[in-house]
Amino acid sequence: MTIEPQRLDQSRSDLAEALRDLRKKAGRTQTWLARRCAMSQTKVSNIESGKTAPALLDVELIVEALGIGPAVADRLLALTRTANTEWQDHWSSRRRGLDKKQNELARLEAVTTEFRFFLLSMITGLLATPDYVRASFADVPGDQSRTIAKKLERQSVLHDSEKSFTFLLTEQAVRWPLLPPLAMAGQMDRLTSVSRIPTVRLGVIPLNGHIDERPLSTFTVYDRRLATVETGTGALILKDRRDVDSYRKDFDRYERHALFGDDARALLSQWAGIFTGQHP
Repeated sequence: MTIEPQRLDQSRSDLAEALRDLRKKAGRTQTWLARRCAMSQTKVSNIESGKTAPALLDVELIVEALGIGPAVADRLLALTRTANTEWQDHWSSRRRGLDKKQNELARLEAVTTEFRFFLLSMITGLLATPDYVRASFADVPGDQSRTIAKKLERQSVLHDSEKSFTFLLTEQAVRWPLLPPLAMAGQMDRLTSVSRIPTVRLGVIPLNGHIDERPLSTFTVYDRRLATVETGTGALILKDRRDVDSYRKDFDRYERHALFGDDARALLSQWAGIFTGQHP
């Protein structure tokens, strides 16, 4: 898939303009449309002005209310999916300040109840030791102490009894030697400790036997609200319900290959022993 950030921004504007023009051509007011679609007039206005990206269901309701034909409806639904996709590149995040990104993540975590993390190649900040967090910013110029402190502060969300977390880590993610051996063993101990928190299910996927899956990216699903997909240069933020549901289904498939509880902790202990030289 080719990602064009400018096109992602333009799609919301195109969708807003198309919906506004179609309503006017149908001779309907925003108030009439809002009533037919069980929305507020303010929401309709925000959709038509481009302030709000409508969900797929919103557009489906508008299409039905206005009696729009299938060809135009398909175009509108395609625009809706693109409008519900956001691209956040690493360079823009660095220019704004990575501590601001930590604030955004903290706000998202505050309003989310169910978290699903699929970690393909590295350990996420919520599970990381201070050493691991510092190492993850080693290639970023400047003083990152404030960002690191905020990243570590966010770990307190794991103890919120009203939330639930499921982490799936591949063996590669757990064992990638980002730190010297003893520090990596300490990171294994951190994972073991987190696995005992009541709100957390931590699973590891050993790279043995047969795994009939082909994961391509690290991703996180926040409730049914959105999914974030990590790439080498940034992250895609997906809000279309079909995209979010697709990643939830992927997560369920990967979860079948994971070990949890004592089995996971036994593997973590074995891998920690390899780093300390206690296991071959």
